[in-house]
Amino acid sequence: MNILLKVKSILFFILGMISLGLGIAGTVLPVLPGGPFYLFAAFCFAKSSKRIEHWFKNTWIYEKYVEPLVLKTGMPLKEKIRINIIADFFIVLSIILVDILFVRILLLGMAFYKHYYFIKKIKTIPLQSHLKKKAN
Repeated sequence: MNILLKVKSILFFILGMISLGLGIAGTVLPVLPGGPFYLFAAFCFAKSSKRIEHWFKNTWIYEKYVEPLVLKTGMPLKEKIRINIIADFFIVLSIILVDILFVRILLLGMAFYKHYYFIKKIKTIPLQSHLKKKAN
């Protein structure tokens, strides 16, 4: 049984590192959203080991991208708009390129839900308070 726990821990660590890498790529590249990958990395690291979870929670990545979502403190309007514009670009591109009506309808529904979620479920915080928290 101990070997199974060790294998599980290693698998979650590997998934967490892959997700962290994709999240960092998403932070650098405007075409890939980093937030969901950081959230998944946090989940995987928590399942991997307490030491790795503690390490990740003390990184600037966790503090900037994961903690506001976990604590439900919100997101600056500028960041909400940036994320939505990038996602909308790829959704519209997919709608244009895909010639399957069901997929187009599904993509359109996802776009509307995304906007609903960002407007109604994620609190908008003033940029000044976000910058103050970042400076501390």
